[in-house]
Amino acid sequence: MAAMWQCQGVKATAAPAGAVRQGSLRELNLALVLGRIAAAPRPPSRAALAAETGLTRATVSAVVEDLVAGRLVTEAEPTPRAGAGRPARGLVLAGDGPAGLGLEINVDYLAACVVDLSGEVRHHVVHRADLRPVSAADALGRLARLAAGARAAADEQGLTLAGAALGVPGLVDAAGQVRLAPNLGWRDVPVPELLASHPPLAEAVDGVPALVVENEANLAALAELHAGAGPDNFLHVSGEVGIGAGIVLDGALYRGSRGWSGEIGHIPVRPDGPPCRCGGRGCLERYAGQEAILSAAGLAGADLPADTAPTRLAQLAEAGEAAALDALHEAGTALGVTVASVVNLLDLDTVVLGGGYAPLTPWLRPPMLAEIDRRVLTAAWSPVTVRPATLGATAAAVGAAGSVVRRIIARPAGWLARVGS
Repeated sequence: MAAMWQCQGVKATAAPAGAVRQGSLRELNLALVLGRIAAAPRPPSRAALAAETGLTRATVSAVVEDLVAGRLVTEAEPTPRAGAGRPARGLVLAGDGPAGLGLEINVDYLAACVVDLSGEVRHHVVHRADLRPVSAADALGRLARLAAGARAAADEQGLTLAGAALGVPGLVDAAGQVRLAPNLGWRDVPVPELLASHPPLAEAVDGVPALVVENEANLAALAELHAGAGPDNFLHVSGEVGIGAGIVLDGALYRGSRGWSGEIGHIPVRPDGPPCRCGGRGCLERYAGQEAILSAAGLAGADLPADTAPTRLAQLAEAGEAAALDALHEAGTALGVTVASVVNLLDLDTVVLGGGYAPLTPWLRPPMLAEIDRRVLTAAWSPVTVRPATLGATAAAVGAAGSVVRRIIARPAGWLARVGS
């Protein structure tokens, strides 16, 4: 699991000309060594780290001692080896130190999870609820209670929450305010302020940096990227009641100039189509959103929870039920029309289907590929891959928690200052 986060941007580079503050040098060395430990396919020894980074063995040993004292790194059991001499102990990310709290609020569910420094999910819970009829304050109050339960679970396992991140299906500005979440009916909702007013959340993140609020599709894309299962360039499409997308270019999330990229669900498939909650007409969500698929499959009144609806659709499709097959074909066609435009624009070769789309990939993929092959200019000699997401419906909450621990790995000095190491 140590390589799960595939840490980016931590490289041994020459120091710039001029004096370097001792504190800054220590911070750089801490990040360099911890980043190498996190990304290593096998637990590296101190000697191996010194050879790889160019630091002296004494410097590496001092840095490692700081990381061990701060509960960021621990020694693995030595691997037996042939020949004389004591086997070197490898170093791994600690499983009993800091952890990230990931939260998600969606149209018909809430989720909370805890991820440790090695990337292992230590707690995950989903609460089903239709949040459209309730106020933003009420919905966030329920989420705060879920967060308190996650904090208790972390405490029981000896973990310390180092921060929290929340995924929301909408446009989120740099201050964490949700400017628009059409499927929730939210507009200009000050999420951090509302959450801070709830004692359960205040207790859950007591003493940690301010809550980070992010678009849930972006967090799902980051989770897919850092699971190490995909390329450095891909489009991650999350299918729930709404449809969002995370765009990953050259191994980094593309956010756009204001952080609002990826609103693929509101690209019009047919400009004269049915009205959408966003105010437009003929948006992709009206043809490929979960409610649209269920309605076309004759399941509009079935009252299926968000996390079971895809499974039910998959069961019907596997049984050859005509309405379900037709609904999935229509949704896949609409997805293919929209995705083809994104591929033409950004020159992507991989599309990842996440959220509720992941278990439906066998039926969505053929009509998607048919439209992509028809519409993408380069498809004849550069085919596009369409595959299910590695993490599926858990991706946004896991990605939120993972973003917290990746910040620690990138800047461990901040954590060590907090714990006094």
